[in-house]
Amino acid sequence: MASGSEDAGAVSSDAKPARVTQAELLKGTDWPALRLVSGEAWIDCDHAGAPPPGTLAVVPDPAPPAGQADAAAPPSHPDVAAAALGVADAAATPASPVPAEEDTRDDAADDAAVAIADGPVDEPRPLVDLGFKDVEAAMSPCRERGAVRLRYEGKISSDFTALMQRTAAMADRMEIGTRILDIDSTGGRVEDAMPAGDAIAGSQWTIRVRADSICHSACVLVLASGDERDIAGKVGIHRMVRVGSQATTRAELSQELREVYGEIKEYLERNGASVAVADLMMTVPNRSLRLLDANELREYGLSGANAVQDDLDRIILARKCGDDFVKRRDAFLRAFTSRCEMADDQAAVAACAVSLGNEYGFPDETCAADGPLVSLRRAGRVSAAAAAAATAAAAGETTAASARGTAGGTAGRGG
Repeated sequence: MASGSEDAGAVSSDAKPARVTQAELLKGTDWPALRLVSGEAWIDCDHAGAPPPGTLAVVPDPAPPAGQADAAAPPSHPDVAAAALGVADAAATPASPVPAEEDTRDDAADDAAVAIADGPVDEPRPLVDLGFKDVEAAMSPCRERGAVRLRYEGKISSDFTALMQRTAAMADRMEIGTRILDIDSTGGRVEDAMPAGDAIAGSQWTIRVRADSICHSACVLVLASGDERDIAGKVGIHRMVRVGSQATTRAELSQELREVYGEIKEYLERNGASVAVADLMMTVPNRSLRLLDANELREYGLSGANAVQDDLDRIILARKCGDDFVKRRDAFLRAFTSRCEMADDQAAVAACAVSLGNEYGFPDETCAADGPLVSLRRAGRVSAAAAAAATAAAAGETTAASARGTAGGTAGRGG
């Protein structure tokens, strides 16, 4: 037996050691091992206007050369309608093979028959293991393009929260500005939805609910956190279910839910959404579902631009670029909504945006990186490729007009 001393043995104290926060942990590379089990996720480097990950656009085949009208029909291509219903099915659906002796089309025609709609969309990469190297490998192809889309289908749970925290941290590390969460979820735990939403709110995400997708129950809390919310599918709310409740009376059940109800209200307020959403989560029977129409989504602050983020951006921008810059930017964005977003395709939307830039004095040399067209690209409302093409076309027209003016002036002076 050794003799004891005052500085030996176990010590208990009120002073607790500081715990490493999730944000601090993710700044390093030693991420705890974690596997996504509550749903399925895919990563690609999408841009605005592109189809769902892995979906192919079928372009009509060119007319066969004369004398080949009776040739064998061209091969069938992946079922686009089926592909739009699910990434996994789309990625797994091969084109029908064509026997060499029956393929009467040349290579150029073959290449034109199946193309990715609205520019290149890389093959979606499944993301299951959420370790540092796995997330880095999935997102690395998006670094150069500056845009990443995370497609998620499944429940809102703790591993979904980790998925959002880790992809956001990696996007920050890779300086990927455009971030899109394409979600399809029936809901899950509100206690997991709120920290997932906090990760989204702090890192500039656009959230999409596609026409063939849903966002129900706890998913609505995730939706509230996006900088931009683009909704084509169904959004619905119903009452929370208290898992493991010991309540035997209404009063006891109400007491159990009161604390989480307060947390939901505070969460919605800081994300610019109406606390009426929390009321719906307490009043609509769980066996029912209250679907929100477009007007209700706007009224509750669940669609379009996030009001709180918009105010914060304007405050920061005014400090950096001045009040006049902010006023012109706001006027540009209002005009863009009324004059450009109804255009038929991305090229027309981008051309309209570039035209508005000339009208309102953008890009502004004093704050070129903070102009409205940059924010539209970051939000996925205008694709970078379409904007670049429209800008080049506008510059070409300006140069040509200047050359014509110079030529005309020279001729006049000569005369």
